Amino acid sequence: MVDTQPRIAILGSGAQGAGIGEDLVRAGLDVTFIEQWPAHVEAMKARGIEVRLPAETRVTPVTAMHLCEVATLRQPFDMVFVVVKAYDTRWACELIKPYLADDGLVVGLQNGMTQDDIAAAVGPHRTMGAVIEIASNMYEPGIVNRQTPASGSWFAVGAYDDSARGREGEVQRVLSHTGTVAVSDDIRSSKWMKLVANAGELVPSAILDVALADAVAMPGVHDFMVECGKEAARAAVADGCALVPIFGLLDAKVDDPDQYAADLLGKVLESYSLPDTKTTVLQDWIKGRHSEYAEVNGLVVDVLRRAGAAAPVNAHVVRLAQEIEAGRLERSPRNREMLLDVAVPA
Repeated sequence: MVDTQPRIAILGSGAQGAGIGEDLVRAGLDVTFIEQWPAHVEAMKARGIEVRLPAETRVTPVTAMHLCEVATLRQPFDMVFVVVKAYDTRWACELIKPYLADDGLVVGLQNGMTQDDIAAAVGPHRTMGAVIEIASNMYEPGIVNRQTPASGSWFAVGAYDDSARGREGEVQRVLSHTGTVAVSDDIRSSKWMKLVANAGELVPSAILDVALADAVAMPGVHDFMVECGKEAARAAVADGCALVPIFGLLDAKVDDPDQYAADLLGKVLESYSLPDTKTTVLQDWIKGRHSEYAEVNGLVVDVLRRAGAAAPVNAHVVRLAQEIEAGRLERSPRNREMLLDVAVPA
C-alpha cells in the first residue's frame, strides 16, 4: 500500500458498516459505502448517514453506491472492510476483487470464521482477520442506532498467514478512529473466542424474541447460553486453536474452556450491550431475513462432529432456528421451555 491516505471501501454498509464508516469519514478518510439495500443507498445519497449514539445524533455526508454501481469504479481500493453477513462473504469478495489494489487489504469485520472465504477469493497475502464487538441496529434506511460509541467499541486484527504479517498496523491505524484495536498474533483463535460468545447469545435470545438482557433474566436461560459457549470452546480446541484473551479479558481463566465461556458471555453483557440490545440474529428475523445460525452454532456442531464428539446444545439451537426460518415455529418467549429441553452431558 502506498504511503498516502488509503482509499477505503465499506462493503456492506448496514448498522455496523455504516456506523464504522461514519467514524472514518469524520476522521477525514476517503471512504466509499457499498450496500445492497436500495432504499438505504438512496437515503445515504440524499441525506448522508444519520448515526444515533447514546449521547448525540450526527448526520454525515457520505459517498454511497449500490452493488450494481460497483462496475463503474475506476480507481482501486487500498483497504476493504467486509461487513456483510458471514454467508455472503465469498461472493462479496469476488465482487470487489477486481477493484482491489495489488497490495490492498481485505478485512472481515464479521461474525463467524470468514477469513478462509476472504483468503480464497483475494489471496492470503491480502487477507486480515478481525474480531468486532459493537452493539448497533438499523431498521430505517439511512439511520444507524449505534448503542456502543467508539469509546466502548473493541476490535482485534491479525494477518491470515505470514504473507500478510507485519501489516496489521495499517488496519489498526484506520480502525482506531472507531474503537480500541488490539493486534492478535493468532487471529483464528481470537475469532473462535468471539464465536464462543456468539454461540450462547445470538440465536438463543432470538428464539425467545427478546433483548439479550431479557433473555438472560429468564430462568435457566443464562446457564443454557453458557452451555452453548462451553461446546464452542471445546470446538475451538478441537479445531486446533488456543483459548486466548479477547474483549480486554486479560485476567480470564483461558486454561479452563468452561469457565472462559462463562467469562466471555459475562463480558458481553457487562460492557457491550444495553438493556434493550437485540442480537443481530433477532434483528435479521424481525426483518424477515436469513440469519447466521449455521455459521455460528452450526459450525460448532460440525467441528465437534468431525472430531468425534457431540454438541447437543448447539445442535438443538440449530434445529429450532431452522424451524423458525422455515415458518413452522414462531419466535416467542413461550419457547423458553422448548429451548431448555435438551439433555446436557454431565
